[in-house]
Amino acid sequence: MTPTPIRNRPVRTVVVGYGMAGRGFHCHLVRRAPGLALHAVVSRNPETRARIAAEQGCRTFADFAEACADPETDLVILATPNSTHAELAVQAMDAGKHVVTDKVACTSLADCDRMIETAARNRVFLSVFQNRRWDGDYLTVRQLMADGTLGDVRWVEMAWQSFGAWGGWRGRADMGGGKFLDLGAHLIDQLCLLFPQAVETVYCRMHHDLPTTDTESEALLVATFAGGATGVVDCSSLAAIRKPRFYVRGTRATYQKFGLDPQEAAMFAGDIDAASEDPATYGRLNDGKAESTVPTLAGRWRSYYENIAAVLHGEAEPLVRMAEVRRAIGVL
Repeated sequence: MTPTPIRNRPVRTVVVGYGMAGRGFHCHLVRRAPGLALHAVVSRNPETRARIAAEQGCRTFADFAEACADPETDLVILATPNSTHAELAVQAMDAGKHVVTDKVACTSLADCDRMIETAARNRVFLSVFQNRRWDGDYLTVRQLMADGTLGDVRWVEMAWQSFGAWGGWRGRADMGGGKFLDLGAHLIDQLCLLFPQAVETVYCRMHHDLPTTDTESEALLVATFAGGATGVVDCSSLAAIRKPRFYVRGTRATYQKFGLDPQEAAMFAGDIDAASEDPATYGRLNDGKAESTVPTLAGRWRSYYENIAAVLHGEAEPLVRMAEVRRAIGVL
């Protein structure tokens, strides 16, 4: 479904929530996306609303219903706990607003289908903030697979690990917290794009070893794909020594990469465009005869919201499609 294009003006955008994601990710990127305008931010806290006005120079709303009722609002971005995404997205779309949810899009396949149906019924646009499709390490793996450097890739391991429990809503299972639904959602999205073949089996092993939270301490997922390829996603909160972010084995070579994409650190420092990776963390490629360094391709999270603006202006097709999101939710 193609929504009616917004012509001759920026897309007026409202961010719901002003925590780490709302402030540090969405407001930062929306303000840097040509074609989008940060119209308002929603927060129930009056002190936070005063800070938003000072820091962002935009309007504020005291509750979600105000944003949905505002006739000037075009696009609603949900930077709220994972368990709230489905219900809030449906409310906003029923009010005629386009919607972007942070990942994970929702916590069940039934909710995903309800969100997709609501978007179609209201002829509005729905997307999910899968910004890590524009991580440099992921883009590098895609290139190594596409140009044949790795040969036929048979095994991909991806890890996201840290040491210690999260607090806040991310430390509560009833709010969709835990590393698996938060960061694992990115890894499974990437895995499903690397292997577009049909998913044949999914196995997941979880531990709950942290006394301060009811979210998982370990989550290991193994998925197999038609043709025999295997994907492994390893999320841990007990990893004082971390595994490679990517470990990819093909019939011609193996690629291994440690470290995280530098865009997040640069963004929280105030300017995502200043992101630059230390060559010491470049990946390594070994073809069984020699090992070499592979410079990491530059990532660009800004591409996500630039594409959202282009879609809503009728100038491009979406780079994150809900059929892809649904497939990853099915694996989750």
